[in-house]
Amino acid sequence: MNELMEMVKYIISGATITFSIFFSTLVISFPIGVIGALGKIKGNILVRKLLNIYTWVFRGSPLLLQIIFAYYGLGVMGIKFTPFQAALIAYSLNYGAYITEIIRGGINSVDKGQFEGFKVLGMTYFQGMRRVILPQAIRKALPSLCNEVINLIKDTAMVSVIGLGDILRNSKEIVTREFTIVPLIIAVGIYLCISSVIIHLMKKLEEKYAF
Repeated sequence: MNELMEMVKYIISGATITFSIFFSTLVISFPIGVIGALGKIKGNILVRKLLNIYTWVFRGSPLLLQIIFAYYGLGVMGIKFTPFQAALIAYSLNYGAYITEIIRGGINSVDKGQFEGFKVLGMTYFQGMRRVILPQAIRKALPSLCNEVINLIKDTAMVSVIGLGDILRNSKEIVTREFTIVPLIIAVGIYLCISSVIIHLMKKLEEKYAF
C-alpha cells in the first residue's frame, strides 16, 4: 500500500507542469485569438494574409510536431529555449490560432444592426468592438471555446516528448522502472478527474452565459 501511495504521489507531482502549461496557455492564447480575429476582420490585406498563413500553419500541422520544432528545431538554428518555454510557445500559438477562428466566427455571427448601433452612439470602431460586439461574440463562441479548454488539459500530456516531468512522463518513468501498467492506469484516472472538473465548470459557464 505504501508503495502504491508513493507511486500516486510521484505521478501527481507532475500536475505542477500540467497545470502550469494549461493556465499559462489560456492566459496567452486568448489575447492572441482576440487580436488575431480583429486583424482578420479589420486588418489591411497584408495583415489578413499573414494571419491566414498563421492560422493555416498552426491549425494544419500537428501540435506534437510544433512542440518538437519549438524545442529541437529552433535549438538547431541557434534559438534556444528551456523545455517549458518551448512548450508554452507552441501551445500558445497553436491554441491562439484556433481561438482566432472561433472568435472571428463569433464576431461574424453578431447581428449587423449591432455594428450600426455603436456607430450611432458615437463610439469608435474599437470602442464598439470592446463594449458591444466582443462580449456578444464571445458568448456565441463559448461552447467552442469551452471545447478547446477541455482539449487543452488532455493535450498537455504531449510535453513529455521534450522531457518535461508532467503526469504522463512521471507515470512512464515508473512503468519503465517497475515493469507494471499500474502507473498508466493511475495517470488515466488523474486525467479523467481533472477533465471531469473542467467539463463541469465549462458547462456551468455555458449555462450562465447562454442566450
